[in-house]
Amino acid sequence: MNRVIAIDGPSGAGKSTLARAIGRRLHFLHVDSGALYRIATWQALLQGVDCTDAAAVARFVATLDVERRVADGAVTFAVDGVEPGDAIRTAAINAAVSPVSKVPAVRERVTAWLRGLRSLGDLVVEGRDIGSVVFPDSPARFYLDAAPEERARRRHLEEQQKGLASDRETVMASLLNRDRIDSSRAVAPLRVADGALVIDSTSMPIDDVLEILLAHLPPAWRRAP
Repeated sequence: MNRVIAIDGPSGAGKSTLARAIGRRLHFLHVDSGALYRIATWQALLQGVDCTDAAAVARFVATLDVERRVADGAVTFAVDGVEPGDAIRTAAINAAVSPVSKVPAVRERVTAWLRGLRSLGDLVVEGRDIGSVVFPDSPARFYLDAAPEERARRRHLEEQQKGLASDRETVMASLLNRDRIDSSRAVAPLRVADGALVIDSTSMPIDDVLEILLAHLPPAWRRAP
């Protein structure tokens, strides 16, 4: 069976940067699990679904067909042949994705989609319940964290680099609200998976974080094929 490296943690902790770095180093396919929740939200909004109506969201997601593609070392997703790109990173999606992602039927559907990706090859998957729920059998489970102030600084900088209007205090409030929602939801809350290694990246460059993670992989996994 193909291998899976699971990286969980809150927004702004550096999961995407780390997962991409691991993928390049070890030739694992990078998977952003959050993109699937955002795609479900994007499609729900396009179809006029009330994202605060859990029953309506559940009915809609049951009919949603998401296509998977592999390109440039990553798994990407599309609906009806269209990859959403930055359309799933808008303020409207940011506001609606939390209520959508806490619907049990949505989490079950996304979990099934993610598990199906294992047939594509070795994976490094980032998210919030990857090690605890989606791939609890993986021997390589990590929880990446950072101080809220540092996470807000990183996200603020990222938004500025994308040319988006960004205010650090607003970003901070949004991150803390997302933390509260993710850690308190009834199904698959954000938590450290049993046996996962916790890495605090607050004052650590990404190269150092990468080396720590690599050192804690099973020995046979530490070199690219």
